[in-house]
Amino acid sequence: MSLGGLSEALIFNPSKPYYKKFFILAAINDPTMELKKSPDADLENKKSTFFLAGLFIALIVVYIAIEWKTYDRVIADLGELETVLDEEEVIVTQREQKPPPPPPPQDIINVVEDKVELKEELVMESTETSQKEEVKPIEVVEEEVEEVFSFAIVENKPVFPGCEKEKDEEARSQCFQLKIQQHIARNFKYPEIARQLGIQGKVYISFIIDKDGSVSNVTVARGVDPNLDQAALEAVKSLNNLNPKIQPAKQRGKPVRMSFTIPVNARLQ
Repeated sequence: MSLGGLSEALIFNPSKPYYKKFFILAAINDPTMELKKSPDADLENKKSTFFLAGLFIALIVVYIAIEWKTYDRVIADLGELETVLDEEEVIVTQREQKPPPPPPPQDIINVVEDKVELKEELVMESTETSQKEEVKPIEVVEEEVEEVFSFAIVENKPVFPGCEKEKDEEARSQCFQLKIQQHIARNFKYPEIARQLGIQGKVYISFIIDKDGSVSNVTVARGVDPNLDQAALEAVKSLNNLNPKIQPAKQRGKPVRMSFTIPVNARLQ
């Protein structure tokens, strides 16, 4: 034995056969030493796996053998192909033709011969007038529109009964305004509904004093309540009950119509 082989033999290598025998003998002689089995050498755990795999392969082989079919090679002759066309009977239907509608009746025109004489004569009248006929002019009556003057621009203010004694125009104008307010206040009747509801305010009434001193065109210029407005209208219309009446306003010494607006102050006390 060479030196190299001796050294290799002396080196401990458990995979060598004589080392395995040594360990087996040592385990038999020594009861305290446990006998261990290599997991790689244990085939008991894989026994069931191998069995199932073999069974599965066997089943596949049996299934293929059962399903396998063999076909005989047969050459068939199709012969000649004949096409047969079925002739169908075509039924021709004839539509009933409706008779054309009768032509519309024609109007019969009676031709009048030229020999027939017309009895009616056309009379032409002249629209021209002769020189002997007189043309009367049409008179247009123009309605005279009476001018209504305002209290501010009229020359002579109206005179209220009792103000005649005033010395000048300014004094009579102030007397007129004072007396007419006093008359309306005395004749104003406060509506019961407005009194219960507590309605009050100032109503403006417009009217015209005509040439004869009467009062007309009495209207509400600005109202507060329908009940108060109506009461103010009635109070102003009572001026027509004056005796003597109001003397009308004058312009250039002639009586004229004059417009006037007065406030009626309705207050609860």
